Amino acid sequence: MSGLVSNMIHPGSDVQLKIGLYFGTFNPIHIGHMAIANYMVEFTDIDQLWFVVSPQNPHKKKNNLLDDYHRLELAHLAVGEDPRFRVSNIEFSLTKPSYTIHTLAYLSEQFPRHSFSIIMGSDNLETFHKWKNAEVILQDYGLIVYPRPGFDPEKVKIESGHTLTDAPLMEISSTFIRQAIKEGKNISHFLPPRVYEYIDEMNFYKK
Repeated sequence: MSGLVSNMIHPGSDVQLKIGLYFGTFNPIHIGHMAIANYMVEFTDIDQLWFVVSPQNPHKKKNNLLDDYHRLELAHLAVGEDPRFRVSNIEFSLTKPSYTIHTLAYLSEQFPRHSFSIIMGSDNLETFHKWKNAEVILQDYGLIVYPRPGFDPEKVKIESGHTLTDAPLMEISSTFIRQAIKEGKNISHFLPPRVYEYIDEMNFYKK
């Protein structure tokens, strides 16, 4: 796991790609995340999807949030050798608090021939206008939105820069996964096989 994004085209490459950035704590990454990612690279115009693992906020440490290294490793295990996906630790090294606009600006500087869009759940649309430089994000990057439970597209104001998708509705959550493991349930089919094996081997989320 070296560099900002693993197994990827190096900065300065002549290859031009449209990249979808999927931000999250991925605590843990599960089949719902992977299904959304799969949909995005096959049914939208992005060429690759990068999982951007969010670092732990040192001022808001949560007992059930795995260390950065482990969540990054789980994402790598989920992606495996699939060339459509990459895993990024870019936000681990950026100044805190981490603002999405800063991450986008840094990636654009490092990979000037690529274009970037944010992949987000519809539940984030209601508060997106409060994000730092939200208008700049819409104008220069754009959002690719997938539906979340309770989403009503008729009530959403569609702005320039929004792309609403018909991705399958995923009701699986990391919270559900963690609670099920704590209760001793076998949820092996809710996780990519290598992710399940790592979590089981390390006894994560059992307390």
